[in-house]
Amino acid sequence: MRRRDFILGLGGAAASCVFWPLAGRAQQPLPLIGFLDSGAPDGMAAYLAAFHQGLGETGYAEGRNVAIEHRWAHGVADRLPALARDLISRKVAVIAATRGPWPARAAKQETSSVPIVFQSGSDPVRDGLVASLNRPGGNVTGATRLSTDLIPKRLSVISELKPKMSTIALLVNPGGPQAAEQQQEIQQATRTRGLDLRIFYARADEEFEPAFVSIAESKSDALVIGTSPYFIGRRERIAALAMRHAIPTIFGEPEAVAAGGLMSYAASLADSFRQVGVYTGRILKGEKPADLPVLQPTRFELVLNLKTAKALGLDVPDKLLALADEVIE
Repeated sequence: MRRRDFILGLGGAAASCVFWPLAGRAQQPLPLIGFLDSGAPDGMAAYLAAFHQGLGETGYAEGRNVAIEHRWAHGVADRLPALARDLISRKVAVIAATRGPWPARAAKQETSSVPIVFQSGSDPVRDGLVASLNRPGGNVTGATRLSTDLIPKRLSVISELKPKMSTIALLVNPGGPQAAEQQQEIQQATRTRGLDLRIFYARADEEFEPAFVSIAESKSDALVIGTSPYFIGRRERIAALAMRHAIPTIFGEPEAVAAGGLMSYAASLADSFRQVGVYTGRILKGEKPADLPVLQPTRFELVLNLKTAKALGLDVPDKLLALADEVIE
């Protein structure tokens, strides 16, 4: 054998030693995230984008170095345990459980080993998800917007616009994960202010129109929209019905104001999803949920739609304009 052929043969053998293991590693499956949501994908594009942004901040991108399986409960909480079991059976590395405590609660009941990162609007300690905000313990952590606790504040904000109101209405999804808490919060707040309270319900598309007819007939001075994953995908319709029936309405998400609603007061829902993405990425890198404190909002935003206010014949006081973080004209 010629010396040149011998060297080339060695080169080929070395290449085999180097590239075959690399090819084997390339075929390894990507780590899998389970995305478990209590609602439907309708109206979720901005929030999913925020979740991906958070993942990107930790170096992860779907299809490049991580895969995601989505499961949607479509507002039916009873579906969540089976959906959680399905994700766990697929060997997910972490579960992102979004929009309310129920997805995380269902996942927690199914596993004590798979990390769970929740996104919720209520108190996760009260919901039984974590031992404390600073030291979650176990396999669960996440981000809360404290949206349920903001119901009294929303009542206070809209009273600046309607200072002489005597009757307030609440629209709530009775099948939603925080319906009872929201009703309790507003009942206490209206009693403190000496206001009459009317509560109305909508859990299906065909119930919105009759609900708004009843709200208008009740002569309520203003309407608070309860927090519900189901309502998020119907924000445009709710805003349109409030306008059609000339009911001053405050929402729990600024996107509803951009869609024609009068006003909103809340922590950013999109940022909450981004935080869940960040924590999901950090857990994929090896951090433990027990060591990651529950994230809480540090800033709440008031958004006003002056065009809607004008259409409703409302004069927005200078004080409220000064407090607004965003004014849509």
